[in-house]
Amino acid sequence: MCLILFAYKVHPSYRLILAANRDEFYERSSLPADFWEDQQNMLAGRDLKEGGTWLGVTKEGKLAAVTNYRDPSAFKSNAPSRGKLVSRYLIGKQSAGGYLEEVSSQADKYN
Repeated sequence: MCLILFAYKVHPSYRLILAANRDEFYERSSLPADFWEDQQNMLAGRDLKEGGTWLGVTKEGKLAAVTNYRDPSAFKSNAPSRGKLVSRYLIGKQSAGGYLEEVSSQADKYN
């Protein structure tokens, strides 16, 4: 199970405390959080199979994450990686609301 926990303005020294896990298949290779060589503005882990991420932040303060929801009866073997949703938002120039409007009509394409 993927979890994302956050606390905002509850600690005197830290405005945001964020903790998350990546509960993916163990055989799926990944890199730990770091600034990407091809996107120096973005700090995120990296899925080495599909190239996306499950959690990331930019130097401008954009934050995005995705968790798992599995419905084996609706599995699509050719579905695009949900991690690309996160990395495309972080790399792009759209506002969170604008990006959500754009991708919400595509939700059925993803597992």
